[in-house]
Amino acid sequence: MAGRNVLISGAGIAGPTLAFWLHAAGFRPTLVELAPALRTGGYIIDFWGLGYEIAERMGIAPDLDRIGYHVRELRIVGEAGARRAGFGVGVFRELTGGRYVSLSRSELSRLLVEKIESRAEIIFGDEVVGLEDRGAEVMVRFRQGAERRFDLVIGADGQHSAVRRLVFGAEAEFEKRLGYIVAAFEAPGYRPRDENVYVAHGAPGRQLARFALRDDRTLILFVAALDSPLLSPTLDRPAQRALLRRLFANDGWETTPILDALDRAEDLYFDHVSQIRMPRWSRGRTALVGDAAFCLSLMAGQGSAVAMTAAYVLAGELSRANGQHEAAFRAYENLLRPWIATKQQAAVRFARTFAPRTRFGLALRTCVMKTFFIPGLARLALGRGIRDTLKLPEYGLPASLERAMNRPRPVVR
Repeated sequence: MAGRNVLISGAGIAGPTLAFWLHAAGFRPTLVELAPALRTGGYIIDFWGLGYEIAERMGIAPDLDRIGYHVRELRIVGEAGARRAGFGVGVFRELTGGRYVSLSRSELSRLLVEKIESRAEIIFGDEVVGLEDRGAEVMVRFRQGAERRFDLVIGADGQHSAVRRLVFGAEAEFEKRLGYIVAAFEAPGYRPRDENVYVAHGAPGRQLARFALRDDRTLILFVAALDSPLLSPTLDRPAQRALLRRLFANDGWETTPILDALDRAEDLYFDHVSQIRMPRWSRGRTALVGDAAFCLSLMAGQGSAVAMTAAYVLAGELSRANGQHEAAFRAYENLLRPWIATKQQAAVRFARTFAPRTRFGLALRTCVMKTFFIPGLARLALGRGIRDTLKLPEYGLPASLERAMNRPRPVVR
């Protein structure tokens, strides 16, 4: 088989999923991750759809149920904390046949990496800084290690992908900002707590929310409608905190204790809400997958599941094409592009309702959410966005998985 040695940049969601399925198909994946170790913390994701089916095929579905959160309600509250609207999220489980869970993105990443520890070389604390496609191979320069040769390189390194920048151009060429910023942190010992309830308070153009985590931690999430160029993610932590305090300080509810907790937070996620839209996901022997290729945006609610689905399809097409990368990359894009386009369009629509910019918009959202208590209405309103229309291809990879699992364990460094 041609093209057996594959470098994957990024150990988030798409990267380890791709490594798992490539190894099952007989490839030799190497995974490189800039972070010195697996990331912890981060925001909570809702996980369902085809990604859940991929998780089942990988044997991690029971773990998802064990480490996940079974949210009971999404609740909108007023300035005094009284409930204004909301709905039970059991309708999501009903629409997905019970294959729905909320969990930490970092915990999902950990499960996926654990699945490939014996099936791939894993390099932490390093990154790709140079790529030279020589036609028959790709020479890769690493910041810490020596130059190495690979048959294929896959960028699975997220929305701010270094591989995409090296091969396709600057991020600004492909980024579509949706006009919002998002920030998140974990607050230990925060009170009050509402177990398995997502509690949110809205003001025009802003939403502040909290969700109780295990070990007496609370996830705090800020979303603000703002288009200023001053909102670069490269702002240092004090500047990010000062900006959030300026935006949310007068919004009432629990903003005072939340902003006080923000000042004590050791880690803060802060970024634009953006999508990545590219005319092509591959060039020569390099391809992109997950957020690096088609970031839906954090507010889409399905980015991780879509990334796992795309990684499975990419590995399957490489297997089906017997390693002929041109044909595999073309089939991968042809199959997924229409589906990804609908997901991105849905994410743009959802962003407008997540943090309405006017008081009228807030009131309208509250009215709509109140109607979800009418039997069947929530199911009707949410059904189209929940169900996946893509039919998952069958590549025969599970049949080769047993052979893959019995191969010698490669070196992990």
